[in-house]
Amino acid sequence: MKKEDLEFMKIVLEMAENNVKEGRGGPFAAIIVKDGKIVGKGTNLVTSINDPTAHAEIVAIRDAAKNLNTFNLQGTEIYTSCEPCPMCLGAIYWARIDKIYYAATREDAKNAGFDDLEFYEEICKKPEDRKIKMIKLEIPEKNKAFEVWIKKEDKIPY
Repeated sequence: MKKEDLEFMKIVLEMAENNVKEGRGGPFAAIIVKDGKIVGKGTNLVTSINDPTAHAEIVAIRDAAKNLNTFNLQGTEIYTSCEPCPMCLGAIYWARIDKIYYAATREDAKNAGFDDLEFYEEICKKPEDRKIKMIKLEIPEKNKAFEVWIKKEDKIPY
């Protein structure tokens, strides 16, 4: 572990604590770093903006993408106060972030009253065994948009 990693994590942990004290949302924060510089910041804003997707990592990804003017964050690293929930982990993969540094675990989040651990367990189940009923509809046109995408010559792949 580099000294720089600890310094970035201390920033994140302070952001998370201040987020709670300021009443902006849960005890979570994240920063995105590229070439040793912070390019995106985020704290949990779920309760203050009534957005269940406004987790710290998502907010930081949106900020970094805006600041870097790209949806592909390859070459960056994310520092987050807690192990990312499944939604945030998926967003980190979609953003192509290279590395994740985290402090608290999903078990720590559960002990503080958050559902991260339960959601990880749900994701691993077969769709038909999940708490939220999932119903696959058989529709002949289901792949038409994919076919158009495959044929599109000027698409921007991601």
